[in-house]
Amino acid sequence: MESDEALYTRLLAGDLSAFERLYDRYERPLHGFLCAQLGDPQEAEDLFHETFMALLRARGTRTELRSFKAWIFQVARNLCLNRVRSRKRADRAMQTLAHEPAAAVAGEPDGVRNSTALQAAVVRLPAPLAELYQLRASGLSYEDVAAILDIPVGTVKSRIHEMVRRLREEMQE
Repeated sequence: MESDEALYTRLLAGDLSAFERLYDRYERPLHGFLCAQLGDPQEAEDLFHETFMALLRARGTRTELRSFKAWIFQVARNLCLNRVRSRKRADRAMQTLAHEPAAAVAGEPDGVRNSTALQAAVVRLPAPLAELYQLRASGLSYEDVAAILDIPVGTVKSRIHEMVRRLREEMQE
């Protein structure tokens, strides 16, 4: 399978089939990340398309990437942050999620109960830790997360440690 970076190089050379392959490759993980960040699948779809439009616009300005995956997630994250800031969406989304029942309904399997409790615990995390959770849940490596957030890998590891500690506490309550 051709690497993302090789496909990006082909795209820079004008090969639009490389664009299609990158689009197909990142549709699910990137859309899932945006949905988790925004809480609105339709808005996530819009930002997903904006991210790939940014990729097409950046063709003439960017020539070398260490990690295409980290770069495309960083673009999506930045677009998401801009959208959230401009519409003050973060407050509304957190309020909506905070009002969802955290307790599991009787008769649900343990996996469903644990998943519901975990999602409720993630909602209560501070925004930077919740974002870190979503990035890792999207399958990104520590190095990719560090590149996206523009922080050292050691900081990512310490924040993940803090995130796990808080989630354990929340899940035990």
